[in-house]
Amino acid sequence: MSELADLLERFRRGAELLAIATTGAAGTELDFKPAPDKWSVRQVVCHLADTEAVYVMRIRQVLAEDNPVLKSFNGDAWAERLDYNRRKISHALETFRRLRTDNFDLLKEMPEEAFLRPCTHAEAGPWTLQTLIQNCSEHLEDHVKQIQSVRAAYRETRAKQVAG
Repeated sequence: MSELADLLERFRRGAELLAIATTGAAGTELDFKPAPDKWSVRQVVCHLADTEAVYVMRIRQVLAEDNPVLKSFNGDAWAERLDYNRRKISHALETFRRLRTDNFDLLKEMPEEAFLRPCTHAEAGPWTLQTLIQNCSEHLEDHVKQIQSVRAAYRETRAKQVAG
């Protein structure tokens, strides 16, 4: 497999990784925070769904426009003002899955040279579409690890409560 094919497969697998990481999470586990300044599983999943919506636009900008500037956004402000604490995780998971599938379906049909199209990230500087897709994959993978860590902390806290 080529490097680009590997990257696209990694991108595609993101929805599966998120589904696996959240399987069985329910009730108080969804809203458990390992620390006051950390996100819960619900908040992380909502963030990923909203971020994937941002990636929908960014990918299309890079494909259709000449060297677009990709604006950044404040994830903490989105979490607060879009009330991630009250959003349904099932809806966020489905939104993420559908948007990631749509993004993948678009990308897999693009010629290899499309992935060299330039853009400029407002904070990170010059990128290509390939860099953007790498960033999307890394972002998801980092948050999957975060979900796993939050769930482990929840189990540890519950075990201490039961034992104590």
